[in-house]
Amino acid sequence: MGNRYDIISVGGGHNGLTTAAYMAKAGKKVLVLERKGHPGGGVSTRELTLPGFWHDEHSNVHIMLQGNPMITEDELGLMSKFGLKYNYSPLPSATVFEDGSSIKIYKDLDRTCQGIAEFSPRDAEAYRKFAEKSMAFLPMFMSGLYAPPFPMGAFMAMMDQTDEGREILDFMSRSSIDLANQFFESERLKLHMVRLVTENLQAPDDLGTGMGVFLMPGIIHKYGVSRPVGGSGELTKATIKAIEHFGGEVRCNAEVRRILTSGGRTTGVELTTGEVFKAKDAVIAGIHPKVLGNFVDGIPARVNERAQRITQSHFSIMLSHYALKKQARLKAGGDLDDALMIELMTSDKINDMRTSFDALKQGRLPQVPLCAGGDIAVSDPSRAPAGSGTFYGVTFAPYDLDGDPLSWERRTEEAADMSLAYYRRFYNGLDDDNILMRVVKSPLGMERDSPNSFLRGDIHGCAPYMYQSIGHRPTPDYGNYTVPGVERLYLVGPFMHPGGGVFGAGRGTAIRMMDDMNIDYDKVMGARV
Repeated sequence: MGNRYDIISVGGGHNGLTTAAYMAKAGKKVLVLERKGHPGGGVSTRELTLPGFWHDEHSNVHIMLQGNPMITEDELGLMSKFGLKYNYSPLPSATVFEDGSSIKIYKDLDRTCQGIAEFSPRDAEAYRKFAEKSMAFLPMFMSGLYAPPFPMGAFMAMMDQTDEGREILDFMSRSSIDLANQFFESERLKLHMVRLVTENLQAPDDLGTGMGVFLMPGIIHKYGVSRPVGGSGELTKATIKAIEHFGGEVRCNAEVRRILTSGGRTTGVELTTGEVFKAKDAVIAGIHPKVLGNFVDGIPARVNERAQRITQSHFSIMLSHYALKKQARLKAGGDLDDALMIELMTSDKINDMRTSFDALKQGRLPQVPLCAGGDIAVSDPSRAPAGSGTFYGVTFAPYDLDGDPLSWERRTEEAADMSLAYYRRFYNGLDDDNILMRVVKSPLGMERDSPNSFLRGDIHGCAPYMYQSIGHRPTPDYGNYTVPGVERLYLVGPFMHPGGGVFGAGRGTAIRMMDDMNIDYDKVMGARV
């Protein structure tokens, strides 16, 4: 009887843990099985370099999570009971140029517009109107991010009923640079707006990605941008505490070989060790649809064929983690080190940025890297020994480097050195004498870390194009979190609605599961933690 549960979650990533916590709160006996030796997937904080230096393994700031009732209403008690604390900077985002100038986007809209007015009074007013429109739209849009998505056809029909809805459909269809060109005149402001949303692994000219440019100002000025005190992995720790509080279990070093079925319905899982766990009600799988058929039988061939056509992003990221004797600081000074998202640009020309993205699409390292990052210990001293630094560097990089992802096995350090040279143009404190240790993770390394989710190094699971959004993410077959041909098998992951990043998206899967099991979601959430 010890291996019998109501619900088993295959994978202990952020989304699987979130769904498990909600289902545990609903009274289900839940077991989470994680292949690796630590939980969290892309939301983990570890001593990657040296003892005492705490690095965010993947995600670093939590943006899209901030509108989730999981946080706004503390549905799982993560903050009130399980120790999760967020640091909200007054300066969520900044683009820093090599000449020391910058664009600063404060949570305070007035302060932001004052800064923009210094180089473009017209754009200061245009940005205010744009941000206000974005904020006004947020309540409707955000409510759909954390619940099962509308079918694509129904969504389109609904939006096509009003002028406002048709405008949103227009934004969704365009590229981010097209949208920025429509609203702003300053090259620098347009570059900032577009560069920020490319963090969603989309190129400036990619059609069907314009919505990010519209939404980001509203999110920043309404909710702010935050980083958990102690690291991104603190969200994972708090979620696991919630699961355990509600009677669930999380086991690491437990790799699932097969999802078991009988009569077209899931019955449990088998580990690579041969151990079997039974699931009475359901199995949750944090497994990309492209490889799901390797784990479970019964998926119709046509469904699997469509899954193989899921489009991955054109490029991935390379992460560089540095342990520093002393903290690194931006040469530009001022309050820029307070920014949680810092883009580093040597040129303020959009076409120069486009040239770098074109190189990525062609499988080359750009001559001018696309880099972002900073020293996390500046805003959170708990991340390093007293006075020391924990530098987090992000560089966009192709998965198929020179046409072959295995090229990363010999070129990772070379690429990291190129990025370091670039960071040094903006930061003091990255000289050789101040660097204690460096650990680099390439796009190939990302895939090897999470081979069933980060396919081709795409940490967001699949590209954020309009045809892979809402009820069509990642395909129409899987858009409602269920698996055709396999009853009571549910999907979670960055490849599902609403997309990659830290959304707390497992909430949507939990809502779907509770609906199928005739569990009153509102009643469950109304119960005291």
